[in-house]
Amino acid sequence: TIYFLSKTLAKPNVKNIVLVDGVRTPFLLSGTSYSDLMPHDLGRGALQGLLNRTGVPKEIVDHIIYGIVIQEVKTSNVAREAALGAGFSDKTPAHTVTMACISSNQAMTSAVGLIAAGQCDVVVAGGVEFMSDVPIRHSRKMRKTMLSLNKAKTLGQRLSLLGSIRMGHLMPELPAVAEFSTAESMGHSADRLAAAFGVTRVEQDEYALRSHRLAKKAQDEGLLSDIISFQVPGKNIISADNGIRPTSMEQMGKLKPAFVKPHGTVTAANSSFLTDGASAVLIMSEEKALALGYKPKAYLSPTYATPKVLEKSGLTMEDIDVFEFHEAFAGQIVANLKAMDSDWFAQNCMGRKSKVGVPPMEKFNTWGGSLSLGHPFAATGCRLVTTVAHRLQKEGGQYGVVAACAAGGQVFLPKYTYAQLARADTEYSRGATVQVFLVHSFGLFSVHVLCMKMTMCKSVQKHF
Repeated sequence: TIYFLSKTLAKPNVKNIVLVDGVRTPFLLSGTSYSDLMPHDLGRGALQGLLNRTGVPKEIVDHIIYGIVIQEVKTSNVAREAALGAGFSDKTPAHTVTMACISSNQAMTSAVGLIAAGQCDVVVAGGVEFMSDVPIRHSRKMRKTMLSLNKAKTLGQRLSLLGSIRMGHLMPELPAVAEFSTAESMGHSADRLAAAFGVTRVEQDEYALRSHRLAKKAQDEGLLSDIISFQVPGKNIISADNGIRPTSMEQMGKLKPAFVKPHGTVTAANSSFLTDGASAVLIMSEEKALALGYKPKAYLSPTYATPKVLEKSGLTMEDIDVFEFHEAFAGQIVANLKAMDSDWFAQNCMGRKSKVGVPPMEKFNTWGGSLSLGHPFAATGCRLVTTVAHRLQKEGGQYGVVAACAAGGQVFLPKYTYAQLARADTEYSRGATVQVFLVHSFGLFSVHVLCMKMTMCKSVQKHF
């Protein structure tokens, strides 16, 4: 029964917090059909899609939290602009978070925290990324000149400033998907990670091809039910992702290294592509959800790193039915799988006595992943969580694990360390339970490779 679930899964003095449902816009290659929009347009579409699918009254939503990585300066609080555009009251607070590629994970975590603290009962969380029109700034010298012009009081001062402009001033500052602290892009980091773990170009291409083939199969079978159609103003209605492109190993092998040239192994074919898209999920306290007549899909609580998830829940790798890991790069996934299968890595890098074990591939990202579906940075986390819920329902599983990486090796370890998931079909009323874990970092690693010391990389390389 429902009470059996709460008695069995709840902790004393802690609210059960549930995922009611989740949606996303189609994920599109940047520069395609969404190119004339703005980030809040996509966010608005995801919020409206969530309202339409769940039927939740806008006035009962206590808070809205959205994630974004590359911010549009005109809409710095994109959560607020998207919410107003979707018809939410201006009295409904909305704020924006950013934490690289786990920004929507952080949005969900914040939602869980607000509900757990008793401040809210109903929170909408999500994320949006719009790579078709990223901010391109003037050079610093040009910016200083323009600001000085704005303060100039006389014609002579203005003419003097204009006369100081040189050709170098006109060189723009192009954005880069790179860490400020290291000046290293995620692609370079992935290439070093692959090298450290002995991941070959062929292994990466094979994994990427698998992702595209599985995504195409899921798309053809109508399994990607989290997608809601999006009407591009003045254009057509978009109803499907457009980055799924199964090809061949021969074609993929023709591509040159994209980051470490000429000997790198990360290419455009085995990397996630720049993507536009938005996602949104409806999160409630279980008590509120049941009072409103909803059948929860997931009990949510964030935690940290796959081994810790299993230990805290008393489970083993064999108990997990569904694995959904974010595929930033094929090399990142394959390296993690090798590390998970290594006693040496477990003992020397994780302080464990033995290896974690490799997830069975028949349970791993079987509907495709970020390599094929796309990766709008701040929207991926909600897609992962919703996909786990849907796969568990479809496949009749009990336990699922979600893992996502973030630039800079960011690790999130909140106090909410229990995590449960409940199926929202007829099984729910009979007490069947499933679990989902929001796992932040490279699935296994407590640090991103760019934070690993080179001595550690060399040490790892000797054993793979």
